[in-house]
Amino acid sequence: MRKTLHEGTATVDPIEDVQGTADLRRIPINKVGIKDIFHPVRVRDRNGGDQQTIANFNMYVDLPHDFKGTHMSRFVEILNNHEREISVKSFRDMMSELTDRLDADSGHIEMSFPYFVTKKAPVSGVESLMDYQASLIGERKEGKNTIYIKVVVPVTSLCPCSKQISDFGAHNQRSHVTIKARIDSFMWIEELIDIAEQEASCELYGILKRPDEKYVTERAYQNPKFVEDMVRDVAVRLNADERVRAYTVESENFESIHNHSAYALIEKDKDAESEGR
Repeated sequence: MRKTLHEGTATVDPIEDVQGTADLRRIPINKVGIKDIFHPVRVRDRNGGDQQTIANFNMYVDLPHDFKGTHMSRFVEILNNHEREISVKSFRDMMSELTDRLDADSGHIEMSFPYFVTKKAPVSGVESLMDYQASLIGERKEGKNTIYIKVVVPVTSLCPCSKQISDFGAHNQRSHVTIKARIDSFMWIEELIDIAEQEASCELYGILKRPDEKYVTERAYQNPKFVEDMVRDVAVRLNADERVRAYTVESENFESIHNHSAYALIEKDKDAESEGR
């Protein structure tokens, strides 16, 4: 609406809704919306607290062939309505509001943010924060929500072959284990972090004293794993968890003696496999 002055009084004239007009090309759009917007949020953690963080959002809906455009401002309005706390439940509510407010059949939200866990060093017990990259990814189609949790977990890997053939030591490196899990009931972000760390040669810590450094070095040496071992061991854990209905697990080892990374990936959809039986 537009205000117009007439002899000291304001009247309101209608403003045309251009994006609501018809489009004659008859080509639907799969995803339209806003991308790469940062917004402050609070995320619940397993210890019962709230983490105040900043998340990066991508938000999309589908657009029918006969509509010229979508209402971009409504995406930001939805973010403002849910900024106080983000959980898997509130994320589902956000998905429903997205399609309802924008009169869409399908919607998609990606929310990525740094996530912190307080860890104790294995021997000294000194506490420090470890940061991880976490994401909530939601899709809504035909009135049904699908939620994914994604984490990128830095760990240590030590090469079994190097240990076997070397008289002194073995090459090891920092690795990133990435888990993207489709869940059908509640799951903490920390649970996926735990799985990745427990199935690596050794986990990482923010602070290590000398006794701790001795421990993690020897722990990795006693627990060598190829990149293939790590994704398979993580997959075994995810296969056993009924809350996880589908997953992708990746491991990238930033090799210490090569100018390349070693990489492995496993994908599994339990529901699709059950339907195929």
